[in-house]
Amino acid sequence: MLAETICSAVSAAGLGIAAVTAYRKRFLTAARIAAYSLVPIGLVLTGTVEWLSGIAFKPGVWLGFGLLGVAWVLFATTRAVERRGGGTRKERRAAARAAREGAVEPAASAPSLGAGTGSTAPARQNAGKRSSGAPDEDFSDIEAILKKHGI
Repeated sequence: MLAETICSAVSAAGLGIAAVTAYRKRFLTAARIAAYSLVPIGLVLTGTVEWLSGIAFKPGVWLGFGLLGVAWVLFATTRAVERRGGGTRKERRAAARAAREGAVEPAASAPSLGAGTGSTAPARQNAGKRSSGAPDEDFSDIEAILKKHGI
């Protein structure tokens, strides 16, 4: 009952302000103020204010909102921990197992242009296209840098 009275008073005051604004020949602003001031009385007449005031003053409803907040916080924290920590224990074990088994193929560490390590078919195909220099001479400076760094 109190909420409906307050909403009615707010609407009446808003319509008064709209009338004063219209008297000052600011009709667009007056129409906008009148529209805003009709909203509270519309909510009263539809029963929305009574429904909201019934919800706002029940402790059980507030307990429900509190539990929803706790659930949201739990969802957010578990999501953040999962993003930072790498997931669940099962996912971490699977990642560790994959790392131990060797994610890189053994042949991948072998040099690709070394003599006798791989297929010579690409070398034969490109033999006519290359200049007179050998393939080992082209990469000797790169091999020296890699050996210097222990790679």
